[in-house]
Amino acid sequence: MPEHGYLYDLLRKLGLSDFAARTGQWIVVRPLKILLILAASILLGRLAARTVRRFLRTAQMRTPLRSPSVRAQQRADTIGDVVGGISKATVVVIGAFMAVSELGVNLAPLIAGAGIAGIAIGFGAQSLVKDFLSGMFILVEDQYGVGDLVDLNGAAGTVEDVSLRVTRLRAVDGTVWFVPNGEIRRVGNSSMEWSRAVIDVIVAYDADLAKVTEAIGDEAQRLAQDPAWSPHVLEPPEVWGVHAMSPEGLTIRLVVKTPPRQHAALARELRGRILDRLRRDGIRGPGQTAVLVQATEGPGPAADVPAPGPGTGG
Repeated sequence: MPEHGYLYDLLRKLGLSDFAARTGQWIVVRPLKILLILAASILLGRLAARTVRRFLRTAQMRTPLRSPSVRAQQRADTIGDVVGGISKATVVVIGAFMAVSELGVNLAPLIAGAGIAGIAIGFGAQSLVKDFLSGMFILVEDQYGVGDLVDLNGAAGTVEDVSLRVTRLRAVDGTVWFVPNGEIRRVGNSSMEWSRAVIDVIVAYDADLAKVTEAIGDEAQRLAQDPAWSPHVLEPPEVWGVHAMSPEGLTIRLVVKTPPRQHAALARELRGRILDRLRRDGIRGPGQTAVLVQATEGPGPAADVPAPGPGTGG
C-alpha cells in the first residue's frame, strides 16, 4: 500500500472518503511544499550571492600584487555583483524546476525545450554574449578602470564607466565614445604604474650638438629640482641624443619618467623652457639659416645670402 502521509490518515479518521482525503492532502500539502521550495531557493540564492561577493572582496584585499584602492574595490564589487547574480539565478531556476515537478509535470520535455531555446538565443545574441564575456575578462584582468587614460582601437579618452557590455570614454574635445567590449582588440593604457614624457627638439644641422644637449639637459634638471614639478619626476631626466635626421633638421630626444597621467603637462612645461633656453643661447631651430653680409664690388647695398647647409657643397 502506498504511503499517503499524516494528513491523509487524519482525514480518513475524520470519516472522509479515500478520494476526499487524497484531494485534501493534495490541496494542502502540495502548495505548502511549493512555497517552501521557492522560499528556500530564494533564500539560498541570496546567501550564495552574498557569499560570493564577500569572498571576492576578501580575496581582493589579501592579494599581494596590488594595494587596496577605490578602483580595485569597484572592480571587485562589479565582479562580485555579476558572479553573485549568476549564482542566485542558478539556484532560483533549480528551485523553480523542483516546484514544477511537485505539480506532477514531466520535466524532461521542458528541459529539452529550454535547452533548444537557449541554443537559439545563444546563436542570435552572439555579439551580446561576446561583449559580456570580454567585459568580464577586462574587469578580472584589470586592463583599465574608471579614470584611466586609454586608447581603444583608435577611440582615445578618459574612462568614465566600465560595464560588462560597453565602455564609455570621454575624449579631450568632450566627445563621448561608447565602445562595445567585444570589439576591443587592443588596449593602450597610459595610467598604469608610470608614464614617460618624450620631448623631441629639432635644431638646424649646423647647430653645436654638445651645446644643444647641454642646454636641454640643464633645463630638464632645473625643472626636476623645481619644487612645483619635482613630485612629478620619478627619475633623473635623460637626453638620448640624436633621434632622427630629416630635411627640417636634427631631432634631439629627451625623456622624463613621471607618475601616471602627468607626462603631458610636464612635457608642455619642458617644451616652453627649452624653447626659451635655445633662443637665449642663439641656437637655431628647423628651417632657420644664418644671415651673412657680403660686400659687393658695385655701389649696391649688401646682400643677405643663406649660409651653406649640409649637402650644398660649399
